[in-house]
Amino acid sequence: MLSAHPLVSVVIATYNMAQYLGDAIDSVLKQTMADLEILVIDDGSTDGTSELMARYLGEQRVRYSWQENSGQTRAKNAGIAMARGRFIAFCDADDLWVPEKLAHQLPLFEGSTAIGVVYGRRQRMLSTGELFGEDDEICYRGRITEKLFRANFIPFGTAIVRRSCFEEFGIFDERYRMGIDWHLWLRISTRYEFAFVDAVIYMYRVWPGQMSTNWRGRYDAAFRIMEEFLDEYPSMLPRSVIDEAYAHSYTERARHRSLWGREYWQGIRDVFTALQYRKMYLPAWKLMIRIGVTAVGWPPPQRNGTV
Repeated sequence: MLSAHPLVSVVIATYNMAQYLGDAIDSVLKQTMADLEILVIDDGSTDGTSELMARYLGEQRVRYSWQENSGQTRAKNAGIAMARGRFIAFCDADDLWVPEKLAHQLPLFEGSTAIGVVYGRRQRMLSTGELFGEDDEICYRGRITEKLFRANFIPFGTAIVRRSCFEEFGIFDERYRMGIDWHLWLRISTRYEFAFVDAVIYMYRVWPGQMSTNWRGRYDAAFRIMEEFLDEYPSMLPRSVIDEAYAHSYTERARHRSLWGREYWQGIRDVFTALQYRKMYLPAWKLMIRIGVTAVGWPPPQRNGTV
């Protein structure tokens, strides 16, 4: 029988993901550590999700809640509000956990009450389930605020969070649709340590049209999050870290604008902004050259075997 206070609560927020949701739920149920509950928050799906969930009526570890469509942030927060576990974790409805995920992560919390979040690596997969690339981000342990402010290197679905972190810092900020995890991780990092499992524990599905491909919205949110963090914690970071973080963010937005969006002038403008923060920021200079080469179409296409 399910404990009234399971060790881990797993929040799965879903919207019109019936084709993948069952696999996501099953992957959590197959954990080698069984003391868990799954909270499926249906954000107003119209694709047969409720019919799919009837399959789990006899599974005491699964609870299902439907709400009017309000967005992923509110859906995740609804799951957190329902959670009874000492630790709270997340799985997106189109992704998968590996069976040993919790077994890899939970022991790290036992080593220190200062650890608030444990995360790991993820493996990318196509909509068909075919694997095609493991994340190669450099990941960090301990007090990571300075590294984290530069960029969010924590794959959301890999993270397990100590309940006290939510009690102290609150839930996801519902003003944001994107970057909600980074916003929360930054706040938590001011008080807690982060631990890292150097193993693939999460399968991340990549398919056309998903929210993570919305780079414009992602960078708009990122700059707002950075500004708000500095307002709230004005003495937390040295000026050199702040300058490098802004140089990095403007350079990365320039990369997306010019090489994905073909917005070459806007990309160059972002590069110049990055260089105002760090005049000798090498990635920005390299990108400037690449944008120029791409914009003018050099080298010209070959014809009849000649240039």
